[in-house]
Amino acid sequence: MLIPVGVAGMAVARTLVAAAVFNDTRDTAERIAFEMRGGALPMGAAIPVPNPSVDLIQIIGPDGHILATSDAARNLPPLSDVRPTARDRVVNTTTCLPTECVHLSAVRVTLFSDSPIVYAGRSSPDVLQTRTLEGVVFSEITLLTALAGWATWLVTGRALHPVATMRAELDAVYAGDLSKRVTQPPGDDEVSQLARSINGTLARLERSAEQQRQFASDASHELRTPVAGLRAQLETAQLYPEDTDVEAVVGSALRDTDRLEAIINDLLLLARIGSQVDMVREPVDLAALVRHELAVRCDKVPVRVDLVEGVVVEGVRLQLARVLTNLLDNAQRHAERMVRVELSREPPGRDSRHDSRDGPKDRVGREVVEGPRGIAVLAVENDGMEIAGADRERIFERFTRLDAARSRDSGGTGLGLAIARDVAMAHRGQIRVEDFTGGARFVLRLPAV
Repeated sequence: MLIPVGVAGMAVARTLVAAAVFNDTRDTAERIAFEMRGGALPMGAAIPVPNPSVDLIQIIGPDGHILATSDAARNLPPLSDVRPTARDRVVNTTTCLPTECVHLSAVRVTLFSDSPIVYAGRSSPDVLQTRTLEGVVFSEITLLTALAGWATWLVTGRALHPVATMRAELDAVYAGDLSKRVTQPPGDDEVSQLARSINGTLARLERSAEQQRQFASDASHELRTPVAGLRAQLETAQLYPEDTDVEAVVGSALRDTDRLEAIINDLLLLARIGSQVDMVREPVDLAALVRHELAVRCDKVPVRVDLVEGVVVEGVRLQLARVLTNLLDNAQRHAERMVRVELSREPPGRDSRHDSRDGPKDRVGREVVEGPRGIAVLAVENDGMEIAGADRERIFERFTRLDAARSRDSGGTGLGLAIARDVAMAHRGQIRVEDFTGGARFVLRLPAV
């Protein structure tokens, strides 16, 4: 950028200097021609110089002979052979004499063919005769380019030093220990934001790895129990066939098999939530979905409904139905006399109360995404035991049961609420426990369309 700017600057400087010189020579030549037309200039005598800087003045006759000169041009040959015409009375030109180059103006005294010509000139300025200007400009360009390069290298090096530090710290992170974090530079520039993003990614990876380790431990324990019971029953029947009630053994084995199948199915569903497998999203009318699910259920506690029509979300119908089923199953297990399903919609732009401080957020701590028509709110309530604030996040973890005395058969697989949470997050929504006097209230929020 400096090179074209320098070239343009030199061209403009040369043009301005030449214009100033020609302006002086033209004024001098015009003045001498005016005096000749008025007869105020005596021929044969030295021509007076009105402008000291323009000291080379000659008057040339139509035959090319010198009629008068200034003292500085007395011994010089004709300054130029350029002769202005009647239509173009003034001509600016340059010429080189044996000793110097001259910028001069030629002015025709009269319009007649035998009109003499006045030549007024001066030595060309050094800035136009030599390459001093170019040398100075390109020296400055070279110096500025070097300074710009050095400053760029220095600033870039300082700016990228935190990046190099983060790279070294990232190289030290390995799969077995994801607890390390990169150093976050002060401020709020792009590098600082990059460090925050890296630390956020590492935090999510650490949480995911911890969840996988915990999940593997819990899953192995949950699967080992029914397998061990099934094996014990079969070995007992094999050792004591005469004392074995085959029907009872088969019934118990089938129950353990059903439990194994339920756990495996739930594990497969958890693995598929959020992936592209069978993820056909479509508009789902939540009121119609609630009525359909209640129609095929046979619950011990009657379910009351309070549904707002026209609340539609975009999602996987089977997964949303599974969330509703899991919430209803959970409510039926704990309810004494009442289960209630409520469906409403929060309008767009509303200052919502669901700040998630009392309930679970998604894996990166985001709030539910607001849809074009606000937020769909599906709540399932029961009049059973209230859920303590300390347990409101823990109940959404896999294989978590608050009632340790409850049997595993009646308590389900322990994955229902975990499935509900993962489905909600996969649909850019949120599920949490809200305050509810005299029972429990689970609230699912999804973007409404």
